[in-house]
Amino acid sequence: MQNRTDLALELKEDAEDRSLLSGIEVKTRIDPLHHIKETKIIIKNKKGEEALGKPRGQYITIETGDLSRNDMGFHREMSDALSASLREMISGADKILVAGLGNAEVTADSLGPKVVGNLYITRHLKREGLVDETMELSAIAPGVMAQTGMETSEILEALVEKTKPDVMIAIDALAARSSHRLNRTIQLSDTGIAPGSGVGNHRNEITRRTVGIPVLAVGVPTVISVPAILNDFLEEEDQEEACGKLDQEFISMHVTPKNIDESMKRISYTISEGINELLHNHGNRE
Repeated sequence: MQNRTDLALELKEDAEDRSLLSGIEVKTRIDPLHHIKETKIIIKNKKGEEALGKPRGQYITIETGDLSRNDMGFHREMSDALSASLREMISGADKILVAGLGNAEVTADSLGPKVVGNLYITRHLKREGLVDETMELSAIAPGVMAQTGMETSEILEALVEKTKPDVMIAIDALAARSSHRLNRTIQLSDTGIAPGSGVGNHRNEITRRTVGIPVLAVGVPTVISVPAILNDFLEEEDQEEACGKLDQEFISMHVTPKNIDESMKRISYTISEGINELLHNHGNRE
């Protein structure tokens, strides 16, 4: 059963050994006015790492009704919530590098490159003296190994060495275990990212250990595996029976909602606006 997920919240919900959850702290905040639920999971020690299979650190999940729906305000409330969480995580950094991970030619994997395309880039403007009271923001969409022949982590490591940002924000599409979280959830973490892990396509990790600076990960689940879909509707015994009758190639598939094209446009704009807000509020930091 390939019920893979990148969401720490789903891993916590599915954790079988409850004794290990003593290594995890969970805080929930609900904004009833804007229908936003924010869950912060802090993995404190080795027990917590064993329980969720993720490195220690904090994972923030921001959920709403549907990020992909038509919203003339471009989900301003979600952008504000994302920006507030990022501001806490960047710890006063002045130079930010955004890495838009994924393949721009594959819609469900194009979140990162689309976010980069909507950012207000300031690095060159600051160096030319055209802006002052703002952060230095640079960005890149490095593509995937099939396009470049290089690990994304190698490209980013070289770029960090050359441009010397204080922190990196890595944007990537994720996999979910629950269909109701597709295109409705933003996850942030301060532990970096392993591109492709949610769909079993493991690439070198992008973390402080590999690139030399803190790496914040921002992602939205855009795909779900066939077994995970069955998990939403069938009991465990029925899932196993159903999967036993299906072709293995079909079982290994990951699928995405039919409105993914429009969803990616809207969600990428929401995330980019959350990052752009960091620049606007930089001069007002206490």
